[in-house]
Amino acid sequence: MLLPMAKSITHFSTYQTCNSSYKNKPNYGKSNSDIFFGKSSTTRLLALNLDVPRSTSTTTIGCVSALLDENAEIRKLYEMGDLGNAVELLRRARKCEIDLNTYCSILQLCAEHKCLQEGKMVHSIVSSNGMRVEGILGAKLVFMYVSCGELRQGRLIFDQIPNDKVFLWNLMMSEYAKVGDYSESIHLFRKMKSFGVTGNSHTFPCILKCFAVLGRVGECKMIHGSIYKLGLGSHNTVANSMIAAYFRCGEVDSAHKVFDELADRDVVSWNSMISGSVMNGFSHDGLEFFIQMLILRVGVDLATLVNALVACASIGSLSLGKALHGIGVKASFSSEVMFSNTLIDMYSKCGDLNGGIRVFEKIVQRSLVSWTIIIACYVREGLYDDAIRLFYEMESKGISPDVYSVTGILHACGCSNSLDKGRDVHNYLRKINMDLSLLVCNALMDMYAKCGSTEEAHLVFSQIPVKDLVSWNTMIGGYSKNSLPNDALKLFAEMQKESRPDDISLVCILPTCGSLAALKIGREIHGHILRNGYSSDLHVANALVDMYAKCGSLVQAQLLFDMIPEKDLISWTTMIAGYGMHGFGSKAIAAFQKMRIAGIKPNEITFTSILHACSQSGLLKEGLEFFNSMESKCNIKPKLEHYACMVDLLARTGNLSKAYKFIEAMPVKPDAIIWGSLLRGCRIHHDVKLAEKVAEHVFELEPENTEYYVLLADIYAEAEKREVVKKSQEKIGKKGLKKMENGAYITNGDKRDKKRKERSDGHHR
Repeated sequence: MLLPMAKSITHFSTYQTCNSSYKNKPNYGKSNSDIFFGKSSTTRLLALNLDVPRSTSTTTIGCVSALLDENAEIRKLYEMGDLGNAVELLRRARKCEIDLNTYCSILQLCAEHKCLQEGKMVHSIVSSNGMRVEGILGAKLVFMYVSCGELRQGRLIFDQIPNDKVFLWNLMMSEYAKVGDYSESIHLFRKMKSFGVTGNSHTFPCILKCFAVLGRVGECKMIHGSIYKLGLGSHNTVANSMIAAYFRCGEVDSAHKVFDELADRDVVSWNSMISGSVMNGFSHDGLEFFIQMLILRVGVDLATLVNALVACASIGSLSLGKALHGIGVKASFSSEVMFSNTLIDMYSKCGDLNGGIRVFEKIVQRSLVSWTIIIACYVREGLYDDAIRLFYEMESKGISPDVYSVTGILHACGCSNSLDKGRDVHNYLRKINMDLSLLVCNALMDMYAKCGSTEEAHLVFSQIPVKDLVSWNTMIGGYSKNSLPNDALKLFAEMQKESRPDDISLVCILPTCGSLAALKIGREIHGHILRNGYSSDLHVANALVDMYAKCGSLVQAQLLFDMIPEKDLISWTTMIAGYGMHGFGSKAIAAFQKMRIAGIKPNEITFTSILHACSQSGLLKEGLEFFNSMESKCNIKPKLEHYACMVDLLARTGNLSKAYKFIEAMPVKPDAIIWGSLLRGCRIHHDVKLAEKVAEHVFELEPENTEYYVLLADIYAEAEKREVVKKSQEKIGKKGLKKMENGAYITNGDKRDKKRKERSDGHHR
């Protein structure tokens, strides 16, 4: 039950004068905020002081005269903003000399200047003078503590005073929302309702945001009903907050309905529709709203253009993005850093990196966000060295990186396989004490794993005190990608003791089963997937298809593939690769054709898979057609792995001379793997003369790789050239090889040979 307001406040006019000269008026409802935080003239303030009860029962003309003099002097200092002298004068004044308005004025000044210590001193004086902390004085103390960042102390006073004024509830709910404690804001809202306090147009935007952030769409709809019952649905602020809340909860139709029912739409209403549409993946709709704004001559602001640019970036509409750039320049937004930052991102995502660079270079005061975005643009384009250079340039200009810029640059180091540069960044992070952040640790592990240093990745992993799912998944995926399946499986078992695997965990661990051909373990994981409802996840389904194909169970892989309702490019590519590795080239080609009929465009990996399938099945004509169609039909420039597949195909089918000429005509320099493929073809077709010629190229490129010496020796042995075989064996001995009883050669721990083999296999995969 609410306690009554302090009876000592005899006139309503006293509320109006308690807070004279409140310079930074909060955005509360006018009916209450003007009462408590309004500004009135000093003359009226002093006149109305006579209505406020004094802190003493003595009523003499002398005391009243002294009271007016002391209060006038303190309020004069308040008007001047001289908080220090005002507090000092208050401290020295006698208890009978200070009235309620004076206490409130000084507390207001403490709140404006965020002077917590002075505010605490005033609170102490209030307590020592025996003033009752209630009514307007209690509200002022709450406001002072909250404004100075002492939400906890403000809450203690708030809970001890009568709270029948909605503005104070709004203040507390808003502050809890600002610090991210949305649940407490909701608790206060429900408590306010239980006390019979009715919310106003400033209550509902805050509480709608809290429910939306927590994803409670049901509560948002209940608040929607309350808003209409109170007749607040026509308030733009309230309606706009409903639109934003519905979009955040994914209730797109509900947001559209609120917007359609809003008679007097302002620019915020339109902006909410644009940003909400983009947020939910309807960028085209967002741009339609923007075009409607222009047609209806609704004045656009900075937020409008920023949201529209984000929509352009999402759909890759460079022409419209450039038009928006022009509109922004005409509207004098080009000096706004937010506008420039969004432009950089738009140009980059629309494929015009140079346009983004030009915008970046014109920014006079570049923010950390500006640097982070341009670095991300370079990373997106695969220009990792340039991204790393920009990172150090940013640091040299005195701009300290944040978590986002650091994770971006670590990603660049990982993608470029720049282990030394990654280590340099790690050392730099140690110096600035940023290496303890969980996000940074996860990025460090990912970088080290991509660079092949799983030992350093695990060292970072072991030093994380509280690991999240990303930490476990990154380390498991790192082991899997670096051909350490046993370590990945061991870590996956450890993970299950502390955390429940998610869909990403399963996608990371399934390839290890494929690389080990561990069908039994793969089936156990498949059972876990079915029990936990992950089978409908497309990424998990694709990983299962890949696992069964690599474990030799092509029938099961085909069955799971057929069960995928909406197959993506990865689904088709995985199945094509599965057919290829088992020698079913015709089925791989049929799957490729079905994929094209489904309207899915192949990428570089898809062509690698189909060319490898043709090679394994000896389908020369079909392989040549696919290779030639890469650039002519799909605008994909062949890379080294595609040339390797073609050389392997020509060599396997006995077209050794054509393969040699093909290599000589390549626009890119062939590596040892390509020459090695031809060398293997020479062995299959017993062409010693060409093998010697090809071997010269291989040994020139990788003179220390013992695998090719063994291959050449085997070619000589099969051709019964004993003298040459003897010389080859001498060379092999010098390279650290041992001959086994079965006649095969093995290295004495030459790890590089293993990696070369894996790399070669990777080309085919």
